[in-house]
Parts: sequence; structure tokens; C-alpha cells
Amino acid sequence: MDTSRSFLENRQVWIYFAAILLAVAASSAIPATTALEPSINPALAFMLFVTFLQVPLVELAAAFRNGRFLTALLVTNFIAVPMLVVGLIWFAPDEPMLRLAIMLVLLTPCIDYVVTFTHLGQGDARSLLASTPILLLLQMLLLPVYLGLFLGDDAANLVQPEPFLHAFVWLIAVPLLLAALVQYASARFPAGRKLFDILGVLPVPATALVLFLVIAAVMPQIGEASSAALSAAPIYIAYAVIAPVLGWLVARAFRAETGAARAVAFSAATRNSLVVLPLAFAIPGGIPLLPAIIVMQTIIELISELIYIRVIPRFSRKRGSKGA
Repeated sequence: MDTSRSFLENRQVWIYFAAILLAVAASSAIPATTALEPSINPALAFMLFVTFLQVPLVELAAAFRNGRFLTALLVTNFIAVPMLVVGLIWFAPDEPMLRLAIMLVLLTPCIDYVVTFTHLGQGDARSLLASTPILLLLQMLLLPVYLGLFLGDDAANLVQPEPFLHAFVWLIAVPLLLAALVQYASARFPAGRKLFDILGVLPVPATALVLFLVIAAVMPQIGEASSAALSAAPIYIAYAVIAPVLGWLVARAFRAETGAARAVAFSAATRNSLVVLPLAFAIPGGIPLLPAIIVMQTIIELISELIYIRVIPRFSRKRGSKGA
């Protein structure tokens, strides 16, 4: 099982791109793939369940006591990143729905595959995983506030709290509870241990499934929004270059340890596109524009992760040698 898991994790970005290409091919051949949209949230819940399963939950309380890390993480994602986004957004075309889509995805820190990428990039994945509930809760509370400040009340009112509350319960609380139950059973029963080992191989396939479902559901509607998605690409590329450096600098300012600083850099760079996409579907008049722009960010982000997992550890070692 460990060999299979390592094989999948080391090739996960290519697996994700294969899922995207397969979804594009499927949506071209079968336009009815839009009917897959209701399956996105259950697949997300399962993906997060097997993600939470990877870190012993009994250690999560200890991770929260790492005050420097948690402070740096929250300052990065909810102060520094919004400042970066509001600076970048003025280079985007002056189209309210386009700017709403860019902010919707860039203002929400990732809570799922960022953990795996952080692990591959030699960051403190356990502390980052422990922080995912508070990251989702704070983005749920603050996103309407940011949209109101940056885009006006009309844009903020399009994002209602109910979908976020639903996401927190079904995408965080329930998967976290189920992960705890499986870990408890694995420590006491042979069958529980076998189930734990089997599920431990599934985070990468589960994420690939989510990507397939998202792209397949959205692609038939993207054609008319492709120009808007392409116009958002330079903003996403600039963000992908600046954000990890920003996260690293904030973490170092709080004197976070090297592994923690790497985790903050990954968190700053990796956004919550898969989880916020269902919210985009719920915004009046948002289809197909909002999903198309969000999917564009996902594609650019996956390419960026290939670079991050090689560059961030080297960058960190150079800076870390000066007193982490």
C-alpha cells in the first residue's frame, strides 16, 4: 500500500492533468456531462475525508499550539493576500462578473490538495492540515466582507452565507469526524486497519475524480466564456509568482520554522477553486462565466505546483540557513 501511495503522490500532477484532458474529451463527445454537477460536492467530501485520514488526528491539537505558524498563516491568507489581490484586480478588465470570479477564487485559501503539495515540498503538512477548519470558517465569514470592500455591496450580496455553512458542515466537519472514527477503528481492529490502509491510497485518485467531474460539468458551457477566462490568466500567473514569496516573507517575519514557512508559502499560493466552484454555480447569472474563470485558475495553479515543489524547498534552505 505504501508503494502505491508513493507512486501516486509522486505523479499526482500528471494524473490531475490526465483527468482534465479526459474530462475535456468526454465533454466534447457527450455534452450531457453537465448533468454531473450534482456529484461534485459528494466527491469533494470524499476527497477531504481521505485527505484528513492521512494525518493522525490526535496530533492536531498539538499543531494548533504552534502559535507562530498559525499567526503567520492567518495573516498571510486574510491580510497580505487580500492586499495583493486588490492590487492585481485593477489590472483586470473592468467587468464586474469577471472581477468577482477572480476574487472569489483568489481570496479563498485551499483546504485540500495543498496539504499533499506541502508534504511534497518538504513543508509542515500536519500543521497545515490542522488549520483547515479555521481556514474554511474564516474565509466563509470574510469573503462577503472583502467583496463588499473591493467590489461594492451588490457583488458581496451575491455570495450568501448558507452555501458556505453547508460546505463547512459537509466538506469539513463530517469528513473530519469520519476520519477520526476510521483512525480509532484502525488502532483497535484488524478490519479497521485494513480499511485505513486501503483508503490511504485514495487521496490522489479522489482529487483526480473531482477534477474530472468539475471540468466535465463545466466544459460544455465554457465556449462562450473562453475569452473572459483567458483575460483572467495574466492575473493568475502574476498571483502564482508573487503569492508564495509573500507567504514565505510573512512567515519569516513571524520567525516561523523552515517547515512552517514552506507551508505558509504553499498555502498563500494554493487557492480553494474546487470548493468554491459550487458557490459560483449558485450565483445568479454566473454560468458559464464564473466557472470558466475559476477553472482557468485551477489549470494555472496545477502547473505552478510542479514548480513550487521543486523551488520552495531550495529557496527555503537558502534563507533558513540564516537562523530559522
